[in-house]
Amino acid sequence: MLMGDYDYDLPPELIAQQAAEPRDASRLLVLDRANRRIIHRQSFRDIADYLKPGDVLVVNESKVIPARLFGHKAASGGRVELLLLRPAPQLETTATTETVWEALVKPGRGMRPGAELVFGTPGEEMRAEVLGPSPSDGRYIAFKGDLLPFLDKYGQMPLPPYIRQKPHDPNRYQTVYANPGAAGSAAAPTAGLHFTPELLEKLKSQGIGFERVQLHVGLDTFQPVKEENALEHKMHSEWCAIDATTAERLNRARQEGGRVVAVGTTATRTLESAVDRETGIIQPFAGETRLYLYPGKPLKAVDALITNFHLPRSTLLLLVSAFAGRQFILEAYNEAVKERYRFFSFGDAMFIF
Repeated sequence: MLMGDYDYDLPPELIAQQAAEPRDASRLLVLDRANRRIIHRQSFRDIADYLKPGDVLVVNESKVIPARLFGHKAASGGRVELLLLRPAPQLETTATTETVWEALVKPGRGMRPGAELVFGTPGEEMRAEVLGPSPSDGRYIAFKGDLLPFLDKYGQMPLPPYIRQKPHDPNRYQTVYANPGAAGSAAAPTAGLHFTPELLEKLKSQGIGFERVQLHVGLDTFQPVKEENALEHKMHSEWCAIDATTAERLNRARQEGGRVVAVGTTATRTLESAVDRETGIIQPFAGETRLYLYPGKPLKAVDALITNFHLPRSTLLLLVSAFAGRQFILEAYNEAVKERYRFFSFGDAMFIF
């Protein structure tokens, strides 16, 4: 399976730089797998026409943190930039006031274990210690204090590299249902950005269920696949969870004829990490997943998928191709380019069923 078979031409001007206003004004491309039809809808609000009572939307409630920090080395005063990737609970120190994160560090050279870093302003400083190297060519950093409130004040949102404009409203890179108690993503679960509170209430009033899972999105999700043979790619690890009550409700919905509608590839990855691939029963799960979904590895827990348009030669394009087939997906993408849809994180949506 060659990555060159999952490539397509995208004019740069179709990469969305700002989110649609309002959220649900983005366009919707519908893929009917059974009849191999591609349907164009003018508004994401039209998703209501494709959901039926008994279906259940499954969203990733993880909240994006402002994960980029600027500071300096305590010893030399040299400038330091951190990009927080993920919590590292297995490395938490015995001190209850310290929290350990894996981070990319600039400059990385000379950032040895024991180096002390300082962030914030005088009187509101956060000190941190470099513990050692991490598997992602980063460092494990121990922060000496309550990190998340500090990030809210001093951190910056780490937008994907293809977004070159500052968002008019930083909250547009956050879903309306993001849970402050589930903060930990370095990137947004972008399929959920299309929902407004009003649209969610409308869907619930139509008998559509709504369930939450968690997956803390890492910036590895934007990394290109370097191997030409897709099967040689080593999938990055992300923490995800689905509780027993949610799993039970989803299994019951399917037994009663409803569909599990995953909102995004992160919800999909969580569900597929939790499902028994022999029985199709969704189990409770909490932990790291390295699940790699690609054509030939069918989805077992997801019946329909809401997603954005993904980068060429990416693992996310492989995932949606596993669900709808490579040729059908690329046909839809080429038609979306022709019809001037907007692509990637702030772009338009697809519904695949």
